[in-house]
Amino acid sequence: MKKTLIAHSPDADDIFMYYAIKFGWVDMKDTKFDNIAKDIQTLNEDALNGVYDIVAISFALYPHIKEEYAPLRTAVSFGEGYGPKVIKKKGEKLKRNFKVALSGEHTTNAMLFRIAYPEARITYMNFLDIEQAVLDGKVHAGVLIHESILTYADELEVEREMWDIWKELAGDDLPLPLGGMAIRRSLPLNKAIEYEATLTKAVKVARDHKEKLSEMLLERDLVRIDAPTLDKYLELYANDESITLSEIQYKAINKLFEIGYKNGFYDEPVKIEDYLIPTEYKEIRNS
Repeated sequence: MKKTLIAHSPDADDIFMYYAIKFGWVDMKDTKFDNIAKDIQTLNEDALNGVYDIVAISFALYPHIKEEYAPLRTAVSFGEGYGPKVIKKKGEKLKRNFKVALSGEHTTNAMLFRIAYPEARITYMNFLDIEQAVLDGKVHAGVLIHESILTYADELEVEREMWDIWKELAGDDLPLPLGGMAIRRSLPLNKAIEYEATLTKAVKVARDHKEKLSEMLLERDLVRIDAPTLDKYLELYANDESITLSEIQYKAINKLFEIGYKNGFYDEPVKIEDYLIPTEYKEIRNS
């Protein structure tokens, strides 16, 4: 039986979308799945270095790995009216060259932030350390991601919503593309199709059994937040729109890539549809 490792972030939405497999609710013939959790920038760097066959990434990273990885249509996270937050101490006024902590160079929020605040002095750190860095005065501001957008300290306030930056840059009523999964192109195509189908099923089963799965994650201390926060967070980032990419989500990802290209983050224009796994191969092969 082939062992397949899936690398994802330790935040609640990724864990939720994967654990239907971990708990044995979804499986794949002749395949044993295992998982590893790392912060998103480490995963982005691992994808750049080709470490894993299946790995969670920030959407903003994808054009840099398009030749080695295909984007999966499932386990995606978007913001719609919400997203990462630029936070600071209450009452503090930020100068144009304020020092800010971001969760990683290749994250979606980092790209959008750098476009919006070209004079800010950026330092990168693990997303779990950003809130404390602001509280301790090591930085003037930080961009919070994952569960911390719901749980940050009372001493902090929002300077700007990343959603508002996205709206200004995109100019359309589109969801904010944050993260998804990618699969190595060198895998046999029929196997890649099976992996995508299995992961899609896992996200759907997770959504169909959200209450039970959430209870199990909480009982086993697999998430860092309490039950009410988990419920709210999953409706933001592991909702029914996470099961498979929709047309408006394709459009949003392409707009993100267009913004990145126009601002010098990518060498060439990229359309996400050009790099998807060709699932029609299986139908042709079996016809």
